[in-house]
Amino acid sequence: MVRVQEGDFDLSTEVKKMTDGRTDIGAVVSFTGLVRDFHTPNKNAEPDQGQMTLEHYPGMTEKQLEQIEAEAHKRWPLSDSLIIHRYGTLAPGDQIVMVLTASPHRQAAFEAAMFLMDWLKTKAPFWKKETGPQGTNWVAAKSADDDAADKWS
Repeated sequence: MVRVQEGDFDLSTEVKKMTDGRTDIGAVVSFTGLVRDFHTPNKNAEPDQGQMTLEHYPGMTEKQLEQIEAEAHKRWPLSDSLIIHRYGTLAPGDQIVMVLTASPHRQAAFEAAMFLMDWLKTKAPFWKKETGPQGTNWVAAKSADDDAADKWS
């Protein structure tokens, strides 16, 4: 299942919905990505109150996420999966993305979660804009993210 939403999500609620009444699931792996403070130099410095704005094309984004999720189900014996990705203006510490993978066995659940995040970082059609004291800039793709996604090809 894929959800693209402006509102926040709750990990424990989503895991409970996925696993209630299911006896075929032996492992659930979760990943929750948070907006980090990209401008404050270290954890002891005063936060700069920056923000990130995520934009997407409704319909197109969901379709691409569904294709990524379907690819994970082809590669691993998953009992279930869930991708939630937020859009809109988010502050440091806000949840931005959640991936849940469920499988009879932990290895499949772990690998599928890694795959989903690696492909989401490079193939999901979201555009990120960071705003802070130094102004605004669009976030460019990172070569490390491309390398991580390429290992699954």
